[in-house]
Amino acid sequence: MQLTCNNRTALVTGSDRNTGHSIARRLADSGAAVIVHSNRCDGSAAGAARDLQCGFAVEGDIASAAGCEAVLAQLRAQDLCVDILVNNYGTASFAKWDTATTEDWLDMYQKNVLSAARLVQGIVHGMKDRGWGRIVNLGTIGSHRPGRIMPHYYAAKSALANLGVSLAQELAGTGITVNTVSPGLIHTPELEAGYRARAQKKGWGDDWAEIERRIVAEDFPNPVGRLARREEVADLVTFLCSDQAGFINGQNIRIDGGAIAHV
Repeated sequence: MQLTCNNRTALVTGSDRNTGHSIARRLADSGAAVIVHSNRCDGSAAGAARDLQCGFAVEGDIASAAGCEAVLAQLRAQDLCVDILVNNYGTASFAKWDTATTEDWLDMYQKNVLSAARLVQGIVHGMKDRGWGRIVNLGTIGSHRPGRIMPHYYAAKSALANLGVSLAQELAGTGITVNTVSPGLIHTPELEAGYRARAQKKGWGDDWAEIERRIVAEDFPNPVGRLARREEVADLVTFLCSDQAGFINGQNIRIDGGAIAHV
């Protein structure tokens, strides 16, 4: 099946690097004009846009209301109308129930929920006017099966999935669909670096295939027996953004190799 997003403009938050950049690349390959976003105001968005040869970039810390407004202002200044919004940006921080502060809880909500909600509020009216739109939020399988560590992060990501269902109902009949994509562990450079450091301490050696096998055994058991690849997540997001996925709406779709075994 040939997925096409021709004549669509897509904004992918946090797309200057890692999974977000893979999503931006897949969307560009499918024919979309892609707007690269970076939370850092350091030119990294423009550099990633040049790499994709898509030509558009915005920057601003969308964990704040001022940063979101700055991004929306840059879209207006470039006369960019967003047809596809991929709320990829989000982040975790380490804390336990006995160490997470009020500030930690609020920080996770700002970064993982309000960052998406503010952009939706600023962009969705144009989608309504054009009678077509796609909104995809990046979640985590922790919204299905939260762990005891990082409760503030899992609570925020669960709220993001809830937001998606509510928004899909609000946008009924508009031609806009809203879905959440919830990956398991994704193989990124940062994840690999962290696990290589852990492997040194545990004596796992330095062969990545062996380290990945240990990760699956100890932290992410799943029938496929490996971690997700960034490109696999990007393929699913691109499908949901295409015309071919027009009847998939209000869903929280796991991409976890079968790690969560329920129907």
